[in-house]
Amino acid sequence: MLAATIAAVLLGTAALAQQSVWGNFTAKATSAGNSITAATDFLAPTASAAAIAKMAGGTVGQIKKGGTYYVYANAGDTGNPASGVSTVTANVSTITSGSTAVALAAGSFSAGGVSYGYRSPALTAGSTLAAGSYSYSLTLKDVAGNSKTQTGFTVTVDNTAPTGTDVQTVNGGTANGLAETGDKITFSFSKAIDPNSILSGWSGVSTNVVVRLNNGVSTGNDTVTVYNATNATQLPLGSVNLGGTDYTSANLTFGATGTASSMVMSGTTITITLGTQSAAATAASATGTMSWTPSASATDSAGNGASTTAVTESGTADKEF
Repeated sequence: MLAATIAAVLLGTAALAQQSVWGNFTAKATSAGNSITAATDFLAPTASAAAIAKMAGGTVGQIKKGGTYYVYANAGDTGNPASGVSTVTANVSTITSGSTAVALAAGSFSAGGVSYGYRSPALTAGSTLAAGSYSYSLTLKDVAGNSKTQTGFTVTVDNTAPTGTDVQTVNGGTANGLAETGDKITFSFSKAIDPNSILSGWSGVSTNVVVRLNNGVSTGNDTVTVYNATNATQLPLGSVNLGGTDYTSANLTFGATGTASSMVMSGTTITITLGTQSAAATAASATGTMSWTPSASATDSAGNGASTTAVTESGTADKEF
């Protein structure tokens, strides 16, 4: 009888030992005898996604020296049963000196069209960071105290400002030299512009805008500017000097009523197509050369503002539109 009891105890202990390998159980001996306790969690949380994005929003994964940015992350606890994520911290000391354990707050955040559950406070990149790729890591801890550090996350530092490289018009109407519905104007940059810097929330796909053709008889040459769909706010595409005063005898709009003007981005170019005009323009009598002055509020993906150096239309002198 005693031998059988001892054997049963030994067998039960062995089974518990095996179970402790397979599941969340631990066996322990106490003065009152053997007992079983369930471990709440022995697996650390895991980050399924992380990104760094400039504070201004838009394209993620790029920042500039001295620029402000956020760290975003998605994290989940994989214990069985899971105790829940307790803290998420980021080591971005390669980007911001001394920032080895920046706490990310839980919440609902969005960056680059992706939803995240954690975000850092606003951080400032080092003022002397050289262009290149920089690594950072996340440390995740659950309620049970399990902790893990994940590496392999990177962000690109880009310190080169975009510049305007060309401006061109294309006749899409009935007559060359006459601004009318269907005509196009294209702005070319040295690198891709973050569309969100042109119009908040814009991804680069075709969107409605209003084009203003401004009479320059009393101020200089006629000019073109681009406004948002409600014609209330000028977009940071600068101003185009048409090189003459014979494109209109009064201030006109295209797309404020009727068919809207449209704006679309492709690579390093932004193209505007003129919508319904508020009144008839006048036909240019002579050829000329456009000059475009970009806006510094147009930025690249890293947040570098565009150069405001005027850009002269390439090619031979011609009639616009």
